[in-house]
Order: sequence, then structure tokens, then C-alpha cells
Amino acid sequence: MTIRLLIADDQALVRGALAALLDLEPDLEVVSEVGRGDEVVAAAKASTPDVALLDVEMPGLDGIEAAAALRTAVPGVRILMVTTFGRPGYLRRAMEAGAAGFVVKDTPAAQLADAVRRVHQGLRVVDPSLAAETLVAGTSPLTGRESDVLRAAREGGTVADIAKELHLSEGTVRNHLSAAIGKTGARTRAEAARIALDNGWL
Repeated sequence: MTIRLLIADDQALVRGALAALLDLEPDLEVVSEVGRGDEVVAAAKASTPDVALLDVEMPGLDGIEAAAALRTAVPGVRILMVTTFGRPGYLRRAMEAGAAGFVVKDTPAAQLADAVRRVHQGLRVVDPSLAAETLVAGTSPLTGRESDVLRAAREGGTVADIAKELHLSEGTVRNHLSAAIGKTGARTRAEAARIALDNGWL
């Protein structure tokens, strides 16, 4: 039986290389390739893949958001996250969004093909070192609103800009930024955003 694959990665070279490697396997067939997270659901509906390989960082929707959308729209598709960024917080968020597997892009081709097969069989596949890091790192200390405010702060806007974007008062934004800075052990909101991003909390 042939396992039909959808590959979503914003880097055309990486996407093409993954497709070429996986197409070499006799039981795997790449039926769709997209470069944006917000194209995943439409592509899945059009090409009916069995497994979707999603990059984490993509325009439109990130891979974790795309996984959640795909899980809702086409629940029969199994999801394998394939990313350059092996951040513990990403793994936890991806699993919560419905991903069945999480591997890094430097995984050897044979192991990646095996991960696809195992995910297709209904098994969970997680990079072992990343799983260990995730257990040590624990869950994100940030609330949803604190994460929203830090994401907006990454763009470099003022407190007024963030307040306007998130429909909050400036005082509320300051409170959330202060809490996020405290929880991350940072000195500034830029440093807090960087720490949160490095841990995969954003």
C-alpha cells in the first residue's frame, strides 16, 4: 500500500529535497507540496494525503497552527512535524495541536521514511533527545495573554502599538510585559521575547 504525503515547508530547496528523498521509497508518494501554513488545509482537501509533514516556521500560519487547523478540517490525516528548530516548547505545543510525531530535519532519510510509516500506523514518533529536553524544560510559565503580548513586542512596537493591536489597555499590556519579563528572568521585553522564543513558548 502506498502512503500519500503532503509536504509543507517555506524553503523551496528543503521542500524539494524532502520530496525527492521520500519519493525514492517504494511505498511513499508525495502528492502535494506547499510553502505556507495557510495553504495546508486546502492542499490536504485537494490531494487527500495520509500523512502531512509540516515545518514549524512558515508564513501565513506556523506549522503548529496549521497542524491544529488540519486536525479539525481533515482529521484522518496524520501529522509529522519536521523542523530545523528542536525547541522543547515546540514539541509540547505540536503534540497538543494534534501532531503524532516530531523530528528534526537532519534526521537521516531512512529514519525519516520510517518515522512517516510509524506515524501512518498510528504510532507516536519523537526525537529522543528532544523528548528528554522537553521533560526537563517543563511547560511554558507564560499565560496565553502574556505570550500574545510578547509576540507583539517582538515586532518592536510601543506599548500603545501593542495595546491597539491586541485591543487591550496600555496598563494591561505593561502588566503582562512585566509578568513575562519576571517569569523568563529577563531584563527587558526584547530579552523576554527572545528567551520565550528559544524555549519554543511563542
